[in-house]
Amino acid sequence: MVLHYTVIPTARATLDHLRHPGSGVSAHYVLDRDGTCWQLVTEEMRAWHAGLGAWGTVTEVNSRAIGIELVNTGTEPFPEPQISALETLLAGILRRWSIPPARVIGHSDMAPTRKQDPGPRFDWARLVRRGLAVAAAPAAPGDFLGAAARFGYRAAPGEEEALLAAFRARFRPGARGPLDDHDRALMAGLAAAYPAG
Repeated sequence: MVLHYTVIPTARATLDHLRHPGSGVSAHYVLDRDGTCWQLVTEEMRAWHAGLGAWGTVTEVNSRAIGIELVNTGTEPFPEPQISALETLLAGILRRWSIPPARVIGHSDMAPTRKQDPGPRFDWARLVRRGLAVAAAPAAPGDFLGAAARFGYRAAPGEEEALLAAFRARFRPGARGPLDDHDRALMAGLAAAYPAG
């Protein structure tokens, strides 16, 4: 599961873009601010929502993930009706496909140098409370990049800052400054509890 924001400010413009044959992008679902949901691609078919990136051993994410686009510019809160609809949609998809909550990721998780969505305004903690995503519980701090790779993040040399920013946006919102032992401890906990396959 990969969660996105559209950047495009309206559902109509988003749908027009995703349905246009020349756009080169698609998604399984689009969720409007009022909770209206459109299915554009059946779940068993590939949609072109992820682009370049990887998660764990999966290097072609479009073939292995369902993409959900949330109508949001990336600078605004996600409205209650939209998040409530997302919770219902996610719960059904996870059940139908036996997907564990640890495999619900953001676009920024699988492509940290290119993407920021679903962004800092997205309430990951709410999904965690509903059992639809995972939280980081600290463990003994160790090698941040090694633990990140075991959890699922993939970063090439020179991409460490982007990876740290993506990690913090999701698991340590508001944190600033250089990598520290709290980051290392949280990443170690994720790697221990949810190793990627």
